[in-house]
Amino acid sequence: MPRLSEVIAALDALWPPERAEQWDAVGTVCGEPDAEVTRVLFAVDPVQEVADEAVKLGADLLVTHHPLYLRGTTTVAASTFKGRVVHTLIKNDVALHVAHTNADTADPGVSDALAGALDLRIVRPLVPDPSDPAGRRGLGRICELDHPLPVREFAAYVAARLPGTAQGVRAAGDPDALVRTVAVSGGSGDSLFDAVRAAGVDAFLTADLRHHPVSEAREQSPLALIDAAHWATEWPWCEQAAAQLDAHSDRHGWGLRTHVSRTVTDPWTAHAASSPNPDTSTGAPN
Repeated sequence: MPRLSEVIAALDALWPPERAEQWDAVGTVCGEPDAEVTRVLFAVDPVQEVADEAVKLGADLLVTHHPLYLRGTTTVAASTFKGRVVHTLIKNDVALHVAHTNADTADPGVSDALAGALDLRIVRPLVPDPSDPAGRRGLGRICELDHPLPVREFAAYVAARLPGTAQGVRAAGDPDALVRTVAVSGGSGDSLFDAVRAAGVDAFLTADLRHHPVSEAREQSPLALIDAAHWATEWPWCEQAAAQLDAHSDRHGWGLRTHVSRTVTDPWTAHAASSPNPDTSTGAPN
């Protein structure tokens, strides 16, 4: 079986850490380089429930998309929730490795997996990586639908194809407008509005859209906006990443067993839908 250092080298070849944003915290958080690895678990969030899942599974390595420590810390005490995660992993000989923004812009990356989950045809990156002569790496993807759909039907289709969350999927724009082309970006994407408008697509699918950027975007163009849960837009990457490591394992005769966590770690747990046409004469704010 491979050693942890060998598996990490394979992961770094897939998602080179030097391609992560400067503010990001990617790479190995804990783990003994010489330890053997037989089983790997992929997940979006390194929360306690996922750490416990890795232990129960008998995983030697947990690979997550989101960092455990995005900002500096002075303690890993078990009295903190992140410290408890570290203690749980180390006590049970489970290594933790993070691929975040270096996986976002990879080829294939997080947005490729999102597009794949929706059977969208990828045309090009939304924001190309200038260091990639092939023009395949970059943030987000421009995609085409095989058959145009009205905005309301496209939103319902996204909700049906992505993992279920309490938030579901929201749409902004004319519900009857046809969607033929769409920009997709897994995770928070409202910083990409300028690039999306420049691309001339009919819709933009991402997560964590805020009121003011959405309001301003609607005033500036007829672009439809599809807002899904952050976790749901990034979870497909876990399956893609596991398949990539599987392929590497097969080529090298490692015999690794890879698993994808189905634990829903989206922080929202309930949703109460309001009336689409509220009576503004009673109880509505002025």
